[in-house]
Amino acid sequence: MENYFNYFTEIEEHFQRRRGGILLLSTLDWALIETWKDAGIPQEAVLRGIDAAFERYDKRPSRSRKVNGLAYCAQEVLAAAEEMKEAAVGAPRESKTKAGFDSAEIVHFLRRNATELESAKLPSRPGILPEAVAGEIAGTLREMAAEIEGKSVLPKLEDLELRLTVQEEKLFAVLLAAVMDDEIVSVRAQADRELAPYRSKMPAAQVGQLQKQYVYKKLLEKYRVPRLSLFYM
Repeated sequence: MENYFNYFTEIEEHFQRRRGGILLLSTLDWALIETWKDAGIPQEAVLRGIDAAFERYDKRPSRSRKVNGLAYCAQEVLAAAEEMKEAAVGAPRESKTKAGFDSAEIVHFLRRNATELESAKLPSRPGILPEAVAGEIAGTLREMAAEIEGKSVLPKLEDLELRLTVQEEKLFAVLLAAVMDDEIVSVRAQADRELAPYRSKMPAAQVGQLQKQYVYKKLLEKYRVPRLSLFYM
């Protein structure tokens, strides 16, 4: 995928430039970016959508309130993605690579995450033991690190990222099952409040995905579970 590992930071920096000031992105903003990435929306489409949204904003008669979230740009991002898809029909696909990662860096990242998983204090319910799953995943990360360390050529990063995504989703599934229902309800209610101003600007499927990602991130943050994606190196 185009700009696979720079996807998040490029979008964040572009949004901040167009807004005209540094604004730390919220959990909801990061969840939205992750939704775009998972949907296969090219980074260029996101940047075009942000530009279009701010151009529309600049034409408003009153601009007393600043744009305070990426969700303001969601509709334009989807429109830009559709325009690029239509323009690309019949166009040859380009081969793109990502440089900048080395084996030692990745090995250190995997082992550090394994250690953090092994020491994480996770919730549990009868028959549901996230700490056991976390221990298994930690073992998998150490095996992956050993595989990389034993080879002279760095594995394909997209394949490695996919393996890490599978492990992270497995961890989240068991964590979600172990957390008390009241806690999940509380986090979802918080997501609903933050999403309320933008519901009319996004398709229902995207709203649902955003809610899922929001809960996901909040739980990982609360229990200090490391993110396994290479983006977080």
